[in-house]
Amino acid sequence: MQWKSWLQAAAIAALMAGIFIADTVTDLEIAAAVFYIAIILLAVGRFPRRNVIALAGLCILLTLASSTLTVGGAREAGIVNLAISTAAIGVTAWLALRVVAAEAAAHAARAQLVRLARVTSLGELTASIAHEVNQPLAGIASSANACLRWLGQDPPNLERARASAERALRDANRAGMVIQRVRSLARHEAPRRERVDLNAVVDEALQLARGELERNGIGLELALAEALPAVLADRVQLHQVIGNLLLNAIEAMACVPEAGRRIAIATAREEQSVILAVADSGIGFAAGAQERLFEAFWTTREGGTGIGLTISRAIVEAHGGRIWAVANAPSGAIFRVSLPISGARR
Repeated sequence: MQWKSWLQAAAIAALMAGIFIADTVTDLEIAAAVFYIAIILLAVGRFPRRNVIALAGLCILLTLASSTLTVGGAREAGIVNLAISTAAIGVTAWLALRVVAAEAAAHAARAQLVRLARVTSLGELTASIAHEVNQPLAGIASSANACLRWLGQDPPNLERARASAERALRDANRAGMVIQRVRSLARHEAPRRERVDLNAVVDEALQLARGELERNGIGLELALAEALPAVLADRVQLHQVIGNLLLNAIEAMACVPEAGRRIAIATAREEQSVILAVADSGIGFAAGAQERLFEAFWTTREGGTGIGLTISRAIVEAHGGRIWAVANAPSGAIFRVSLPISGARR
């Protein structure tokens, strides 16, 4: 808000005035002007870069003016303190701006990696998406043909024709929802934080992965907590994390007999957090692998990119949560995600 910016500017101006007065009334041997670096540190991150540079220049000018107005103390010591103070102000401003620029570059790089991982996930889900869309399309064709047959009778069976048309409409809406979810995953837009129902996101992720689950003969167990508190999150990024955990679980059971392939998904509240757990009955962790799961570009899967879990951890931690993995008894792995409840104090 604008009033907040004005309040911050007024506070900084008051601090500058206090430092200027203190530097002027004290002897030249006392380098009170060094405290201007606190002004610079307060301004960095709150004001634009050009404003911070202008503020640093103003602090240096005030230091020079204060040195000129000060009457007490040794002039030689005053010159040394003047040089130290101006150098400290300039170096602090330069370093602080460099840190802010580095943080902005790191944030942009993380955002780019998130988009890359999103596209990678889409590529891995292509077969599942095609299967998910083909089912309602086949239903539409079947219902439309049935509707035409009922209308072609003499006399037309309007009740049966209407029921067929309604089935076709439901299948069309279902296909549209699948396409809408895929488009939201692929859209390159800035993260949007909103109150999100984690159970609903789990359901959406399962809709996209259901075809893959069916093709691999994987049983699904759901234990979603009722009345689960909302989390403040970007829905698409959260969808990406859950989708990635599902794909990893599916791939981990490739060598397991079909009868033993199961994925269990559970949600629960734990104090001021919401917990998501994705468990599989796969091969589990190889020796030393559990410690390296979230390392960038490290993977045990042939053809894998090694960034899926890294990006998932970056997303979860950016939301103030954490993600970790433990062994599942008697076999397999459990990935847990903890996210703060919307409005909870951290």
